[in-house]
Amino acid sequence: MHPNPAFRTAETVENLAFARAQSFGLLSLSTEGAPLVSHIPFQLSQDGTQAELHLVRSTEITRALTAPAPARLIIQGPHSYISPDWYGLPDQVPTWNYVAVHLTGTLERLPDTALEGVLARLSAQFEARLAPKPAWRMDKMTPDVLAKMMRQIVPFRLTIETVEGTWKLGQNKPDAARLGGADGAAEAGLGLETAALAALMRTPPA
Repeated sequence: MHPNPAFRTAETVENLAFARAQSFGLLSLSTEGAPLVSHIPFQLSQDGTQAELHLVRSTEITRALTAPAPARLIIQGPHSYISPDWYGLPDQVPTWNYVAVHLTGTLERLPDTALEGVLARLSAQFEARLAPKPAWRMDKMTPDVLAKMMRQIVPFRLTIETVEGTWKLGQNKPDAARLGGADGAAEAGLGLETAALAALMRTPPA
């Protein structure tokens, strides 16, 4: 995480709310070689102390995790290049603004009997965001097809011990310069996320 305290002012509740809104991240597990990483959707518990997820049975993390182990779930938010010309100040340099939240704790494999509940809760979470569309449910699947697909995946739980967030949104600049950076990012339209980043730059965490 970025060490500048100006970018670390978000409270735990804000970081968890951001992670819950995204509900997709990079799960990282340390090994003797390079860290293992999987891109996964997840569901946070109501109190933010646990994250439920599932992995394909053949992934490296599934094969490597023979006992509960330290792991980190990295949630990336909107990000963009920021040109120094947008600040309206002399002697500025280019930078990259972004939001990221790290959830660190202990990853454990759950019994296969827990898989159906994990999948049902996860799909219900995302289907609810599509209302008024009727929610998809697993009972719409042919039982044999569903069973075959479920044999290929494994349920996991991350028990969260630390929550850290970096909201690098120009808070280290004067307000006018930060807002100029937000306007520049919004007008440049460098990607689908620049409008969302500009909105966060205009109202960063206090």
